[in-house]
Amino acid sequence: MARTGAKANEKKITWKEVKRQKVLLIWSAAIVIYGIIFYYLPLGGWITAFQNYKPKDGLFHSKFVGLDKFKFLFSDDTFIKVVRNTVAMGVINLVVTFVMAIVFAILLNEVKNTFGKKTVQTISYLPHFLSWIIVTGILHDVLSGTGIINEVLMKLSIVDQPINFFAHTTYFWPIVAFANVWKETGWNAIIYLSAITAIDPSLYEAASMDGAGRWAKIKHITLPGIRPTIMILLLMNVGNVLNAGFEIQYLLGNGLVKSVSETIDIYVLKWGISQNDFSLGTAAGIFKSLVSIILIVIANQMAKRAGEERLF
Repeated sequence: MARTGAKANEKKITWKEVKRQKVLLIWSAAIVIYGIIFYYLPLGGWITAFQNYKPKDGLFHSKFVGLDKFKFLFSDDTFIKVVRNTVAMGVINLVVTFVMAIVFAILLNEVKNTFGKKTVQTISYLPHFLSWIIVTGILHDVLSGTGIINEVLMKLSIVDQPINFFAHTTYFWPIVAFANVWKETGWNAIIYLSAITAIDPSLYEAASMDGAGRWAKIKHITLPGIRPTIMILLLMNVGNVLNAGFEIQYLLGNGLVKSVSETIDIYVLKWGISQNDFSLGTAAGIFKSLVSIILIVIANQMAKRAGEERLF
C-alpha cells in the first residue's frame, strides 16, 4: 500500500510543467553549461602532465613521457619541502580560523546591545573585502623595525632592539595564521551566527528557569545546536588544506624565509610559468587536487562512522 501511495504522489513531468518552470530550467541550464565550460573542459589539459609539453607542438603533438614528471616531483627535495610548508600552513590556518570563527560568533551572540552587536559584526567582516596586497602592506608597516609592535615591545623593555620579523623562519607561519584570522574571522562567523539564530529560543528560556548561566547555555544549547553546521563546514574546509594560500606567502616571502614560505602554488608558478615547464606545473596541480579529494572522502567517512553530518 505504501508503494502504491508513493507512486500515486509522484508528479509526472509534462510539457505543461516544463513551460511553467521554464525560467528555472533556463537558469539551471546556464549554470550547467558554465560548469562544463569552465570546470570540466579544462580538465582535458591534465594530459600535459604526462607529456613533455611544448606550446608550439600543442596537446596532440607533444612527446608522451608517462609518469616521468611525477617521478621528478617526488624525488625533488624542494617539492617535498613545499608540500610540508603547504600542509603545515593549511592545517594551522584551518584550526585557528575555524575555531576563532566559532568562538567569535558565540561571543557576539551573547552581546545584548543590538547597536553594539551590529557595529562589531560590521567592523569584523570588513577586512574580508581587502586585497591581500593591502593586508600584507599593513603587516609590513605594523611589524617593521619602526612599527607599532616593535615600539610596544621596546617600551615595555621586552626587547632591547627591534625584531626583524620577516627575517626569521620562526615567525613566518604565525604571521600568516594571524593575517588569515584577522581577515576572515568576521566573515566566517556569519554562517555560525545564522545557525545560532535558528536555535529555538524556548530552549534558552527553559535553561534559565533551571538556573543555567551563560556558559552552561553555550555548552548545552548553542554548541549542540550549531554542531551540524560545524561538521559540514569542517568537512568542506578539510579539502582546502593544500590551498594554504599564494598571495600572502608570495608577498611576505623573501630569500631569508624561503624554506618555510613557499607553497605548492608558488612552486607551480616558478616551474610552470617562469621555467616554462608547464607539464611539471600541471603534475603538481594534479597531485594537489587528488590529495584534496582523498582528504574529503576520508573525513566524510569518519563523520559517517561517528554518526555526524556529512557531505555525501
